[in-house]
Amino acid sequence: MHADLIVTNARVLTMDPANPKAAAVAIAGGRILLVGTRRDVDALAGPETEIIDAQGKTVLPGFVESHMHLALGGAELAHLQLTGVEGAEALGAAFRDFAAQHPDRPLLMAQGAHYGILHGPVTRQALDAIIADRPVAMTAHDHHTVWANTAALTAAGILHGYKTPPGHEVVMGADGTATGELREFEAFSPIIDLGGESRLNLGIATGGEPETWPADEERAADKARILDGLRHAAKQGITSVVNMDGNRYTLQLLREMQNEGNLLARVRVPFHFKPHMELSELDRASAMSAEFDDDWLTCGFVKLFMDGVVDSGTAYMLNDYPDSPGHRAEPLFAPERFNQIATEIDRRGLQIAVHAIGDAAVRTTIDGYEAAAQANGARDSRHRIEHIELIDRADIPRLGALGITASLQPPHPPGAMDFPLQPTLDKIGRERWGDAYLTRTLAEAGAKVAFASDWPVADISVIRGLKAALTRQPYEGAQDECLSLMQSLYAYTAGGAWAAHRENVTGTLRKGLAGDLVVLSCDIESTPPEDLDKHPVALTVCGGRITHRDSI
Repeated sequence: MHADLIVTNARVLTMDPANPKAAAVAIAGGRILLVGTRRDVDALAGPETEIIDAQGKTVLPGFVESHMHLALGGAELAHLQLTGVEGAEALGAAFRDFAAQHPDRPLLMAQGAHYGILHGPVTRQALDAIIADRPVAMTAHDHHTVWANTAALTAAGILHGYKTPPGHEVVMGADGTATGELREFEAFSPIIDLGGESRLNLGIATGGEPETWPADEERAADKARILDGLRHAAKQGITSVVNMDGNRYTLQLLREMQNEGNLLARVRVPFHFKPHMELSELDRASAMSAEFDDDWLTCGFVKLFMDGVVDSGTAYMLNDYPDSPGHRAEPLFAPERFNQIATEIDRRGLQIAVHAIGDAAVRTTIDGYEAAAQANGARDSRHRIEHIELIDRADIPRLGALGITASLQPPHPPGAMDFPLQPTLDKIGRERWGDAYLTRTLAEAGAKVAFASDWPVADISVIRGLKAALTRQPYEGAQDECLSLMQSLYAYTAGGAWAAHRENVTGTLRKGLAGDLVVLSCDIESTPPEDLDKHPVALTVCGGRITHRDSI
């Protein structure tokens, strides 16, 4: 049998303990035909085989993006990007230039604002001083807060308030009008609606479906945004995506793209269970999981939010916030109710993924997983906790004991990459820095670790994520939390595949598995970690198909 594609003259890191290194890979029919020596693999070449000389560069399994928001990220590529923008003058210049480039947009939306971007409170009046005659809004880097000017609040109909579920808030001023700060998804969804992206926002905002099935033209527009996201992911070497928001509409769009030949990565999409839902809504999760279950497109899990984020004071804490005595925030799911929900999801054989930032949120989630195991019996559930930005030391051993996946994002720790140290570390409190943003500590205690970006919260680049994972500095009073290069690569490949129950499909370069691989533009083992982001991905192959080609 001849190969369709051969990558040869390479430094292959397979992530397969039985065959950790090789020199070449052959792919046929979308599957790996052989991983081995150049001589053995080259012998599989035929007249139609495409042969790629990797010139000594590193070849890895395709990267698994274990936590991202594909549709949102694709849509936001067209927004104003504020990473690195600091202060009112720079923010004003960026917005005014963006406005001039897009005179007809109903909403001038920006992404990547950090909480201290104006060195003080961000209000609608502060944004009015930049642009007052057009709707303007910007999203915090963590995507849990939006700030809008008066024109945007007025156009969205929320200047004088808006009824939201618990945990979501239109912050109101003493004068009875909105300050411009909108906390959590259902508070700022009317602003998102102004930009025409509400359908793609449903999966994270409400977990519901479009009220009426979108017309062909509307679906085509939504698929175009998703395709932009997939192309952007392919440039980073990503061949598998675990989406962290979703509904059946998202899956249906992806299925249409699969049939059209435009699905450039394997995608897993959850059912998003919201606090207002009854347990019977999980019938939808089971139905989605049964309908979408192939090597390219799957459901199989339920996503929940237990709390918000540290910076806005919505992360659920065991102790008071240092700057707000008496305030610890509240969980989005009361502990007893979460135990019931987790037990029912687990009973259905579905995986659970919970966004939990604060240490109380993490503990509540662990308690729920333990309750599910006691009620249903132990199984290979691989339930996940997303982020774990703060954890009580007593809870760390429970992760490994219960088989919980720690889904972590190397670029997120303040100071590691794009996020400043303040105000996050101030909100946590110096005495807890040693319990914040742990990685090595969790791994050494037996937790399974999967790495991701949470794009568009952070740059989707796995290479930049690796740099963050390998070079971050310990906080005062804390140990070094960096993993080794091979541990970090494993967390982006085989570890991510395992966490998604996909290790028999992808994540390892082994005969018979999916033909997914990435060729880096360097020998990663000899490249200093601080220089990694100077070397882009050279080639991405998904299912034997080249989805990105750069410098090779």
